[in-house]
Amino acid sequence: MQPSLYLASASPRRHDILNQIGVPHQVLDVPAPPGADEPQLANESAQAYVLRTATEKAIRARHWIVQERLSDLPILCADTTVILDGEILHKPVDADDAARMLALLSGRTHEVRTAIILADQTRLMDDVAITAVTFKTLSAAEIRWYCESQEPMGKAGAYGIQGLGGAFVSRIEGTFTGVMGLPVFETVRLLDAFGVEFR
Repeated sequence: MQPSLYLASASPRRHDILNQIGVPHQVLDVPAPPGADEPQLANESAQAYVLRTATEKAIRARHWIVQERLSDLPILCADTTVILDGEILHKPVDADDAARMLALLSGRTHEVRTAIILADQTRLMDDVAITAVTFKTLSAAEIRWYCESQEPMGKAGAYGIQGLGGAFVSRIEGTFTGVMGLPVFETVRLLDAFGVEFR
């Protein structure tokens, strides 16, 4: 089946979610800019931050498509941000940083915002899924065990809800797939609004 869109993301979870809902797509291997996560601008809200970073991914992907002379399909991009007390918890730089984040999340409710962008050469549409996630109180041994699993690395907020980290989540209010990185409801709504045919 011919792809309906490009997925401009290296995340296997986003790829799997699109497969599960039957959206034929091609993963676009757009080179990421060097360095760590994009820093938050002065006075920039978490909502503005996650939309900006997802939009910047879409713009880079559009330039890449033109440069590589690829077919002109819509591009789907997403960015997931974990927020606690107004602070954005990025991907941990090492195990100590992961342990610090997990200790902050322990016994608390935090917010996960995933922005999705759908764009072609003339249009750009967006949506944001917001989910409240509550962690149980974590012991030092649990945090150490989880960090040793290496699962926290490469994940916003230092955990993956679909993996071992799901054992720490006592409650969610919102969308499970949004915490994974691609909210199904909002994604399908955006595809329909954009006119992408996949069913």
